[in-house]
Amino acid sequence: MGEQSQGNVSGLDASWAKDLSMRLSLALKEDTARGLFFNGAVGAVRALGGDTAVEQCLGAAGEKKFVDFFNYPVAAFLRLAYTAAQLMGPQLGGFDATLRRMGTQATADFLSSTAGKTLLLLAGDSPKRLVSNLPSGYRAAVSYGERSVEWTGERSGRFVMKRDFMPPSYHEGVLQAVIEAQGGRAVQVRGRQTGALDTEYELSWQ
Repeated sequence: MGEQSQGNVSGLDASWAKDLSMRLSLALKEDTARGLFFNGAVGAVRALGGDTAVEQCLGAAGEKKFVDFFNYPVAAFLRLAYTAAQLMGPQLGGFDATLRRMGTQATADFLSSTAGKTLLLLAGDSPKRLVSNLPSGYRAAVSYGERSVEWTGERSGRFVMKRDFMPPSYHEGVLQAVIEAQGGRAVQVRGRQTGALDTEYELSWQ
């Protein structure tokens, strides 16, 4: 599986191939994510690239299909996501734009799940409350990392992630979709990497 997966991502641009290799080298066997994130990415690939692109992405992940609430290695998701971003980047405005789109899709899928609906219910109509509850939402969806929120205003704050494997652009899509799901407008999310697997996101909305 490893040889096949590496073969399927060999077409990555050099900088992204190096970034993927770094993230894969830090992933442990027990670092897992729910299948719904895989299915969100696969759904986006099928809509934009068709079945051939889907086969390439599944080959990169080393799986034939995913069950929403089964756990799968985050390394497989990294290979799938990077392959998808390379394939669909020309259609969606580049590698980062594609990862952002996948983050948005994953969020839509999660919020329509039982766990996601519970988060929405607890938040009422408040984007701030929903973002405050996100760390527990992440704990229900992935086995790795720590997340916290620091508020700088009623509609602005900083979301901090430690030991999370996805690049900032992916979680920019996640966080924007979360805030918009509760009615936030003119949402701004800017991520920056602070360590190999650590990132911070400045959030604001109207």
